[in-house]
Amino acid sequence: MIIGANDQTIPKCTEAMQHSLLEALTRLEAANHMAQRIHLREQEAQQSTKLHACQERRKAEWEAFMKEQTVKKEAMDEEHAKAVGRLSTHYSDMKKDLTKFAPF
Repeated sequence: MIIGANDQTIPKCTEAMQHSLLEALTRLEAANHMAQRIHLREQEAQQSTKLHACQERRKAEWEAFMKEQTVKKEAMDEEHAKAVGRLSTHYSDMKKDLTKFAPF
């Protein structure tokens, strides 16, 4: 009787175990797929965050560069205005000196 029960019980247990393992494997594959999708989304979000941070840093660098260029332009404009003033004075003095020597 025990042998008959074993002949029936063992195949049923084996079949139930295989069914449970297949179900567990299916669930594990689904969970693995979901974890991969979550990981991919996190990577995309992280790259997006890094890209945004890089864009902000470049924007700040550009603004600093433009401020520096504005300061340099103003200094150059001031230097140019002074040079034009000196040249105007110099040519005005030369014109006066020229009129002194003109016989007309």
